[in-house]
Amino acid sequence: MGDTRRVVDGERRATARPLRRAAPPDDGTPPVPRPRRAGAEPGSGEGEQPDSGSVPKGEAAADSGGRRRRIPFARAVRTRPRQLTVGAARATRAWSRRPGGRTTLPALFLLALVAAAATAGAVIVPAAVGRPEPVTEALPEPSVPQTAAAPATPPLPALTGLPGTAAPTGTPLPGATTAPVLPTGRPADALAGWAQRVSAVTGIPAVALQAYAYAELVLAQTNRACQLSWTTLAAIGYVESRHGAANGATLQADGRALPEIKGEPLDGQGGRSRILDTDQGLLDGDRVHDRALGPMQFIPTTWQEIGADADGDGVKNPHDIDDAALAAGLYLCKGGRNMTIPGDWWGAILSYNDVRRYAQAVFDKADEYGRLSRNVR
Repeated sequence: MGDTRRVVDGERRATARPLRRAAPPDDGTPPVPRPRRAGAEPGSGEGEQPDSGSVPKGEAAADSGGRRRRIPFARAVRTRPRQLTVGAARATRAWSRRPGGRTTLPALFLLALVAAAATAGAVIVPAAVGRPEPVTEALPEPSVPQTAAAPATPPLPALTGLPGTAAPTGTPLPGATTAPVLPTGRPADALAGWAQRVSAVTGIPAVALQAYAYAELVLAQTNRACQLSWTTLAAIGYVESRHGAANGATLQADGRALPEIKGEPLDGQGGRSRILDTDQGLLDGDRVHDRALGPMQFIPTTWQEIGADADGDGVKNPHDIDDAALAAGLYLCKGGRNMTIPGDWWGAILSYNDVRRYAQAVFDKADEYGRLSRNVR
């Protein structure tokens, strides 16, 4: 085909170039072909040019003339900040439309809010608030002041007698220069002089005062930890029976209330509890329902449990204020109570009668008796 032969140079454009004739050397030896490097274009005469698949970084594709030009790397990747921002926003928006993005993006947003709130709470709030000050909150006053102090306890004369025994002969009482003549059968009569003076300022019958005070002295020897005051017993006696004067009764010199005081039947009517008969009418005379008995108003079951004989006559009589006052003291001191502790005091009174108005009335009366007799000796 001679010099008219044409070949395609391997690019898309159909550019044909003539083949060069091989000129023999002058010495007659045949020409030695030059080896081509891998990737060199056939017939191009440029064996050092690598193909497009092995173009190193920084080289661009061939221009329109078929020749390759070199572009600096930094110039090739240089991008404006605005373009970066727009690209990131578009990528984030596209990612948020996918299922994983719809779940993760709100979580990341909430996490950022929580972190910001925690930072504000740890740094801004303490600086703005400063040192906290105590706040006094007004609370409603309960019907029964559970934290009120126990009623005041005026002093009593010293007495060493125990239930059923008379005070030692020759023991002078306050204000007396000689030992009083004690009647037989009622140890509480040793407190007659003191009871007369206290009765004058409190209005409590002297016979009842002797019973209340004697019960305190007995418990001071037999249950020292209780520290029961006679004012508490006197307050219960007043609220329950006006010191043995309920239903027209009168306290006798020996401490008995006549006629005997019996409460309404505990039949559940009129706000009363419902308690069926427990003693076959032996104490209260009622074989259908129980009734409260005596100056301190014991129900039969309680009296059978804790009744006392304070006057030494060999009988536990709920209608005798000496026996009833000591039994009431024993009942209040049950369970290791300390009657100087407000919580124990209120618990004891509510165990006697679980009505808040009742407990408040006992407290008020005991406090009144304590204030009136504070300076009596």
